[in-house]
Amino acid sequence: MTSHPAHEPAPEMAVTVRGLRKSYGDRVVVDDLDLDVPAGRVVGLIGANGAGKTTTVECLQGLRRPDAGEIRVLGLDPRRDAQALRRVVGSQLQSSALPDRLRVGEAVRLFAETGARDPDELLERFGLAGKRRTPFAGMSGGEQQRLFLVLALLNRPRLVILDELTQGLDPAARREVWASVAQLREEGTTVLLVTHELAEAEALCDHVVAMRDGRVLDAGSPAALVARHASGATTTFTGPPGAVDVLRTLPGVRRATAADGLVRVEGDRASIAHVGAWLVARAPEAGGVPADLTVDVPDLESALLSLLESPDPAPDPPTLTGVAP
Repeated sequence: MTSHPAHEPAPEMAVTVRGLRKSYGDRVVVDDLDLDVPAGRVVGLIGANGAGKTTTVECLQGLRRPDAGEIRVLGLDPRRDAQALRRVVGSQLQSSALPDRLRVGEAVRLFAETGARDPDELLERFGLAGKRRTPFAGMSGGEQQRLFLVLALLNRPRLVILDELTQGLDPAARREVWASVAQLREEGTTVLLVTHELAEAEALCDHVVAMRDGRVLDAGSPAALVARHASGATTTFTGPPGAVDVLRTLPGVRRATAADGLVRVEGDRASIAHVGAWLVARAPEAGGVPADLTVDVPDLESALLSLLESPDPAPDPPTLTGVAP
């Protein structure tokens, strides 16, 4: 664990995991995993299928018993304090299901405890206000996902665990759910998000944890992972071959080439601004800025692909508390 400067106290952790291990027969699914989830933040677990993400969150909730390791969720041990944990953790899991004949209104009443949020407000927020009498089996997959999110938020949890949050949702519904997650952060709720949707992780998460084979490859803000593993940018436009001689001298440019009338400039993100400034400066004599100007900036997906193709992680990969945003 990396220490923090005296003027920057270490953040409070909603979840702390040390040495978590889980196997099924000879197959190791979670391999000595360390994980920190700062309170009041949205943290995403990302990685390919089989990375151990879902098994990890199931262990956090006491749904699976780990073979080894220490877990603290809001100061509680999921193995010993399961009942107390259920009062402060809400979850929407990938494998969640309800009885086919259970109606939406009945499900809300069944799950609501004293002091619960207004169920009508939640049903309205997630587009289910007109579905109160609809049985679970009569709902679409996206509607079922939204119902599980309503149930997860009903009892004002301090931690919400969401596994494949927007699976089956159309783009409009997905944006509405994203807005609700952002609102949870504003209210101080901690969110642990398991997702294959890297655009979702990039839009919602303060931090992400990249996993492979049950281990952490790297952790930090989405921007930090992109900067470390996919920091390059490529600018292309129609231009004269002789332009590359000047472009190669611009700050941040690593490589400039020209072929078939198309100029391609590769460099860091700062190179985009310098290439753009050069194009604007020469626009009067060149007849304007090239209409086909395009910029390709790597994103979290590029960073994850680079990580997954990399050699095994170091014995002590960065933790969220040890990585600058």
